[in-house]
Amino acid sequence: MNMVGFEAINVYAGAAFIDVEKLSRYRQLDTSRFENLLMKQKTVSLPYEDPVTFGMNAAAPIVDALSPEEKDRIEMVITCTESSFDFGKSMSSYFHSLLGLNNNCRLIELKSACYSGAAGVQMALNFILSGASPGAKVLVIATDISRFMVAPGGSALTEDWSFHEPSGGAGAVAMLVSDTPHVFQFDVGANGYYGYEVMDTCRPGPDVEAGNADVSLLSYLDCFEKSFLEYQKRVEGADFKATFTYLAMHTPFGGMVKGAHRHVMRKVAKAKPPEIESDFEARVMPGITYCQRVGNIMGATAMMSLVSVIEHGDFTEPKRVGCFSYGSGCSSEFFSGIADKEGQKRIRAMQIREHLDRRYELSMDEYESVLEASNTMKFGTRNVISVPGFIPGARSTHGKKTLFLKEIKEFHREYEWV
Repeated sequence: MNMVGFEAINVYAGAAFIDVEKLSRYRQLDTSRFENLLMKQKTVSLPYEDPVTFGMNAAAPIVDALSPEEKDRIEMVITCTESSFDFGKSMSSYFHSLLGLNNNCRLIELKSACYSGAAGVQMALNFILSGASPGAKVLVIATDISRFMVAPGGSALTEDWSFHEPSGGAGAVAMLVSDTPHVFQFDVGANGYYGYEVMDTCRPGPDVEAGNADVSLLSYLDCFEKSFLEYQKRVEGADFKATFTYLAMHTPFGGMVKGAHRHVMRKVAKAKPPEIESDFEARVMPGITYCQRVGNIMGATAMMSLVSVIEHGDFTEPKRVGCFSYGSGCSSEFFSGIADKEGQKRIRAMQIREHLDRRYELSMDEYESVLEASNTMKFGTRNVISVPGFIPGARSTHGKKTLFLKEIKEFHREYEWV
C-alpha cells in the first residue's frame, strides 16, 4: 500500500481577533440569527499582515524542524489562495525565498475559491505517489484574508450578505506532504469529487465580494451529498455513519456545516433528529472548534478543521476521518484518511491552542481603525511603509519571532522578523 500524507501541519491565525457576538451587536444584526452561525471569534488581519506573513508564520516552524538534507528534499511549494496581491507572480516565490529553500523547486499558486487548499493537497499527494522523485516533499500553504466590502447595487447581493463580516476570518495552514505521513495518512484513491457552474459567491474586484447566501448554502448542501455519494461509489462498503469516526468539513460558519450534516444524515443515512444531533456533537464539533475561533479562511478552512479534529478527538486508537472541501463557483471533494496518537501528539506540540489564546482582542474602535488603515495596503499598492506602532499590543502578542510586512517598494513586498 502506498503511504502518503501530512508529515507535519501547522496553523497560524494572526495577531488579533474580535469577538463576533460583540461585532454583531455593534452592526445591529439580528442576534437570533447570529446564534445560528455557531461563531465565537474571528481573526482580523492587521495592516502589516498579509497572506505571506500568515503563511510564513505557519510554515516556518515546520521547515525549521527539518535537517538540511530533509529541507533540500522540498521540491515543490504550492500556495493556495484567493487573496493574492499579484495577478501574475506566484506568492510561492516569497515563501521559497524567506524559507531559504533549494532552487531546484517548483513554485506554484492555485486559485479555486475555498477548494484551493484541497486542490493543492491533492496535487502534492499525486506528485509523491507518482514516484517521479522518490523521497521528495511538497510544502502546501493555504493562506487567505477575508475582505468585507461588497459591490454596491445589483441583484447579486442580498441582505444576508452582511453576515459574511462576522464569519470571515484570516489565517493559514501549512502542510508538509511526503511518504512519511506522521500526522495524517490519506486513503489513496478514496475520493469523490463534484462540481458545476453556479454564481453563489464571486470577487468581481480584488477587494470586493458579492454573492447570494441562499444559493451558496444550497450549493454547499448539494455538493456535500453528491461528493460523498461519488466517494461511496469508489470505495466499497463506505457508509456515512459507520466508516468515519470524525468529519472535518469546510466551515464558512458552524451553522452551515450543521445544516449540511443534517441534510446528509436525513437523506443518505436515514437518521432521525435525536440521532442527528448526537452525531453532530460527537463527530463534527471537534472539527468546528478552531473554526469557531478563527472564522472562514477560505482555502485553508477544511484543513484547519482537520487539525481541529486531530487536536480534540480521541485517537488512543487510529481513527478514520472523512474530509469535505467546498469552493464557490463551484468545486468540491470528499476524501478520507487515518490519524492516530502520534499525529495528535505532533499537532499539539505546535501549540495552536496557545497561539489562539495569545491573540490580542480588538475593541470596536480599534477594529474600525484597522478597516480604515488596511486600505493603505490593498491590492495594487505601489509604495508604502507599514506603521509598526499601529496597535502595538497586537504586534507583540506572540512573545516569539513573528513575520510582519515592512514595506511595499515598487510593488515588491518586503518583510521583517519581529
